[in-house]
Amino acid sequence: MSGHRQRAWWGWGFEDGKIDPVALAPLVRDVLGFPLSGDVEQPVALGSVVLPEPRFPRPDGIEGWSTDPRDRVEHAYGRSFPDTVRAFRGRIDHAPDAVVFARDEDAIEATLEWAAREDVAVVPFGGGTSVVGGVEPRVPSDRLGVVSLDLSRMDRVLEVDDVSRAARIQGGVAGPSLERQLGEHGLTMRFFPQSFELSTLGGWIATRAGGHFATVWTHVDDLVESVRAITPSGAWESRRLPGSGAGPSPDRMLLGSEGILGVITEAWVRVQPRPQFRAARAVRFKDFMNGGSAAVRELAQSGLNPANCRLVDALEAQQTGAGDGTHAVLVLGFESTAAEVDAQLAAGLAICRKHGGEWDQPSGSGSGAVGAWREAFIAMPYLRDALLQLGVLSDTFETAITWDRWPAFHASVTGAVREALGEPCRVTCRMTHVYPDGPAPYFTVLAPARRGDELAQWEVMKRAAGDAIIEAGGTITHHHAVGRDHREWYDAQRPDLFAAALRAVKSAVDPGGVLNPGVLVDA
Repeated sequence: MSGHRQRAWWGWGFEDGKIDPVALAPLVRDVLGFPLSGDVEQPVALGSVVLPEPRFPRPDGIEGWSTDPRDRVEHAYGRSFPDTVRAFRGRIDHAPDAVVFARDEDAIEATLEWAAREDVAVVPFGGGTSVVGGVEPRVPSDRLGVVSLDLSRMDRVLEVDDVSRAARIQGGVAGPSLERQLGEHGLTMRFFPQSFELSTLGGWIATRAGGHFATVWTHVDDLVESVRAITPSGAWESRRLPGSGAGPSPDRMLLGSEGILGVITEAWVRVQPRPQFRAARAVRFKDFMNGGSAAVRELAQSGLNPANCRLVDALEAQQTGAGDGTHAVLVLGFESTAAEVDAQLAAGLAICRKHGGEWDQPSGSGSGAVGAWREAFIAMPYLRDALLQLGVLSDTFETAITWDRWPAFHASVTGAVREALGEPCRVTCRMTHVYPDGPAPYFTVLAPARRGDELAQWEVMKRAAGDAIIEAGGTITHHHAVGRDHREWYDAQRPDLFAAALRAVKSAVDPGGVLNPGVLVDA
């Protein structure tokens, strides 16, 4: 649980974590070179937001039912740029008729049984941090209505297996609470997506989220032993095993299912003691592509398996305080629970030196460019909201591609986005995760916003980016999920026969089609 901190109803995070837009004005003017109009737009008052009346009364036998206006507004959107713009201006296009705060599986079963009987759609909701329209209750008009099913009260670590280093954890627990509870046992899941403070274990599994490690254990997939979900047709629970070759994996079917195949209530996941040994360095490269990217490719193929291997281009390094804008910066780090890692860092730095990398000796723990990048990484989602208030469009998208296609891919995608937005705009890139056969590049887009017309401006940018990614052979998402926003490009990416198979699975577990209709497959 998040204690007594108040969630921001129109944008990212918590109210007390918001960034003062005025403090960002020098960045916008001097670093980005964007014109400032001088005025800071404020969000509409929550009390002025008008919601339609619920389309059905509260049913008997369902606990945790709420039609409180703030609950309905907070569950009307995820936290994408278009979600934030609409909420900021008080435009609630698809409010849920009610929110059910489930405390146990009985409440989930009762809700799904009632919804199937009454033809009401149900949208599972964890931390509400989707940036792809994954939790917006935008459902077909032939439904009687829609309920947002909130799992945040199912937030406990239920069991810890110290011998196998695994834990059984409820799906609604958010990152900080999960880590606090595991910490009581001297353990950690060591999974830190950028949405960590709000996103949940069930959400990570449902979206195949990417976490802390840049190599090896990159996705939550790699940490899952078994998953349990409640479907309209009954419970779905896999056997807890370290691995299995027994046919297609039931866990793999739920991983990335985005709420259409069941409500993930708990999972056994791999945990570990907190790393005691760490070593990191920020390495500068004059050239992002030929120097930095070449070094990262060799690192990814070296077998050294760095925990952190994030290459940031020069402009993004400047924007985050990790550089001065003249060099790309690689944040390279190693960690271990059992042994010193200085030798691995030295070997990694030797690879960087071969490709023109340079670095300074650290002056203290968490200092310098490594510390600056870490702090900026946590604040980035809050930064987007403050930039919106200043009249700046700020959004991100990510993908993955093989190394042989990487240089042409980068040029094609960045060129398409710049052409779509026109000048002035900034398209920066960093690598969040790297594999022996390719990187996962993460693009940030910044441009002066057309106030009042940001949604149309964003749509042009998003279409250009999605089309360029698919045409150049990439994936429409590496770890942000599909949701409703990526559906068109996901359909183009996946094989038709696989789509038919997925629809068949959906029909088997959810014959009434009540769970998150429109996501991954047609309603």
